[in-house]
Amino acid sequence: MLLLRWIAILCLFAIPVARAADLPEPWVEFASDGGIDIRAITAPGMSCPKVVADGAALPSKARGQPDAAGGPYPVQVCVAHTATPPRAATVDGVPVPVPPATIKRIVVIGDTGCRLKGNFVQDCNDPVKWPFATVARLAAARRPDLVIHVGDYHYRETPCPADHPGCAGSPYGDNWAVWQKDFLDPAAPLLAVAPWVMVRGNHEICSRGGHGWFRLFDPHPDAVECTATTPPYALHIDTLNLLIFDGADADDSNADPGKVAVYREQMQSLLTNAPPRAWLLTHHPIWALVEGEGAKQGDTLNATQQAAIRDLIPADLDMVLSGHVHDFTSYDFGPQRPSQLIIGEGGDANDAIVQPVTAGITLDGMKVRRAFAMPDWGYVVLHRVTEGWAAAVYAINDRVLARCSLRGRNLTCHSVPH
Repeated sequence: MLLLRWIAILCLFAIPVARAADLPEPWVEFASDGGIDIRAITAPGMSCPKVVADGAALPSKARGQPDAAGGPYPVQVCVAHTATPPRAATVDGVPVPVPPATIKRIVVIGDTGCRLKGNFVQDCNDPVKWPFATVARLAAARRPDLVIHVGDYHYRETPCPADHPGCAGSPYGDNWAVWQKDFLDPAAPLLAVAPWVMVRGNHEICSRGGHGWFRLFDPHPDAVECTATTPPYALHIDTLNLLIFDGADADDSNADPGKVAVYREQMQSLLTNAPPRAWLLTHHPIWALVEGEGAKQGDTLNATQQAAIRDLIPADLDMVLSGHVHDFTSYDFGPQRPSQLIIGEGGDANDAIVQPVTAGITLDGMKVRRAFAMPDWGYVVLHRVTEGWAAAVYAINDRVLARCSLRGRNLTCHSVPH
């Protein structure tokens, strides 16, 4: 009888441990104040983990409260914040990645989730037809100093059709199960090797996956409740100057005056006195052709942000870095406008390029000097070089598909023959 009692007690203590084993490992992301957040998921009732930065304990507190059993977010999010990135940090004794003194190599990904929305059905159970896990694993092997995700993490919005075995059993909706399947589990190798800059996409607006975005990833302190917009912010990482703008709710084709006014005020605060060689990170490309099913010749992006940024572009803004369009595309406008780089091929269903992306087309009143596009799934690695950056565009077989050069506003890309 005594033996049975001890077995019962041990089983009770094993329950939280077993649940914790199913949860993702901690990750590190840049916060809106320029510091870093070390974030971890724990089961309800468990204390936040012990975080140590540069040999000193770093307080870790819960970000919001977990939902009751049966709620969409029954897990607890813990955050340890430091305004100054440490040289080393651990969570419960296990090292987590911190920013190096010099950023030499950046992985950029975007539009990574598996699409389940009405008639748009992707085979989430097939690593070939939804390759984000492969993308993350291969990109992690490049040992980046920094990872930038340009938005759209959450794609499983409606049930998998009963007659579609490729996504059978998939969760759907704005809940923990989807965020774990769509992002945290497949991204694990890449989360483990470098700190992240996380940009909100249109799939993270409040009517889609926004509640999970704010609970789990939004970089603003204590921003747990979903809002349509969040304040822009600037990151100065080594000599890298990143200006992050939340344009998740921007309308691609209609420039609503009220929304334009809000965005314009935010753009002005972000772009005034922009630091040298700055990049603007926003999910919707400001200047791009609409691609994919339903696109019409001449359709362009993004009407809201084009109107908001007009006459506010500083001379020190070199590039706009975005996702949203599910391919790799580069636009160079010459010295009069920042280049536009689109990296949206991280795993969501490929959209065929249906408009010719060529030099000479006009976007928002200015001709494109150079343009390049390809639809293959993959990721991009930016390498610091003399006077700028070089980029390699990788496919999911880890073959280099294209190479690019960024010198100030001069962006040149070309395919690599095989």
